Amino acid sequence: MKLSVKIRLFSSLFMLVLILLVNTSIYYLFHTISLDSELDDLNRQTNEIVETLNGNPDIPRNELLDAYVPTEGMIRVIDENGNYVIPQKMKKYAYRELPSNYSTNEIRSVISMNDQPDFATVAKPIIWEDGNIVTLQVYKHLTGHASTMETLFYVLVVASLIMLIPTIVAGIFLSRFITRPVQELTAAMKENTAYGNWKKISEADQSKDELYEMKVTFNRMIDYLRENFEKQEMFVSDASHELKTPISIVKSYSQLMKRRGADNPELLQESTEAIESQADRMEKLVEQMLLLAKNKDREVYKPFNIVELCRSTAETFKGAYDREILFSTSAEILQVTGSYDQLQQVVYILMDNAVKYSQDTVKLSVTQDGQYVKVEVQDSGRGIPETEQEKIFDRFYRIDKSRSRETGGTGLGLSIAKTIAEAHDGTLTVSSAAEEGSTFKLQLPVSQKD
Repeated sequence: MKLSVKIRLFSSLFMLVLILLVNTSIYYLFHTISLDSELDDLNRQTNEIVETLNGNPDIPRNELLDAYVPTEGMIRVIDENGNYVIPQKMKKYAYRELPSNYSTNEIRSVISMNDQPDFATVAKPIIWEDGNIVTLQVYKHLTGHASTMETLFYVLVVASLIMLIPTIVAGIFLSRFITRPVQELTAAMKENTAYGNWKKISEADQSKDELYEMKVTFNRMIDYLRENFEKQEMFVSDASHELKTPISIVKSYSQLMKRRGADNPELLQESTEAIESQADRMEKLVEQMLLLAKNKDREVYKPFNIVELCRSTAETFKGAYDREILFSTSAEILQVTGSYDQLQQVVYILMDNAVKYSQDTVKLSVTQDGQYVKVEVQDSGRGIPETEQEKIFDRFYRIDKSRSRETGGTGLGLSIAKTIAEAHDGTLTVSSAAEEGSTFKLQLPVSQKD
């Protein structure tokens, strides 16, 4: 069953039940009030008859009762034996079948009839002419009450229909109002799945309700998915491009070795070194791509002294490259909270770039700036043009591709470093000018000391 049908069915049934409950309550409340009113009127008439009988002892009571016979009713006088003291006073012979009983108490009741309107009756004990106590019983045929209740019934039925029809119409409009965005969403999802169009749905809605929020959320999700899909495509394309070059070189040298390597030791040595170099380059590229994917998963962060991390890194590079590495710090202990291995990887990437792209002294410093720790790596290389500074953190982006190939760069290092920095609620920026070197700044929040 469709959602629109469910909404219409539920709203219609709910309103129908509500109308039935309200109208039934109205009907029976009016019925009770009307019967009480009829009994009160009949009781007043009976009291008036009793007062007239008691006030006119000289007039035969049989004659007095003739003047009070209801048009649609009957008067009876019953003794203690159940006999009629006087003939029954009535204008319709059919009333003779009504039940009667002797009572010394005042009684008010309604006699239900199956094929005609009910009768209201009031019985009062009175003293008759001979001094005996008899029961005066007055009946009234409730034809007016029955007619009124029948009219009320039809009025309530018509009123119910009048209320129910707009409810059904309103349910139709409500179902369309609710299901239209859902239908648009479904159609957009089907089109996106079938054709990959990244179609979004219109947000032209001034109500700002939950349906509007659903549209906005869906469009944001589409933008997010499209952005990530494009990044994934770019990543795969760039990765395949980066791997294609060393594979081609390895293949070319292997073919050259196959043709001429056996008779030319120098060529064999050159080919072996080239293949080894390109294999190392491919291995490094694959490792960096795996690291980039792995860094998406947040590890358990712990506080540690970043000064010690940077000092040991400086010593490692100084010994490995036999270069002058100047290390400085504003304090011996500056704690940050994070992954030691990941942040060490960031410093390694920055130091590796500084060593590769400059020949002079490399400076590594750690300072505290308010609630943050700043790690700066400064080189004296060719520098980075201002137009290129934002792009260097993109995957596989390289300013000088030929120079990068000479140094073994893949264009993934700074992207990895920036990803790790942002995962630690930090930032990674660069300041540089042509022929004046570059300074990379890693900023991380200071952890609370015990």
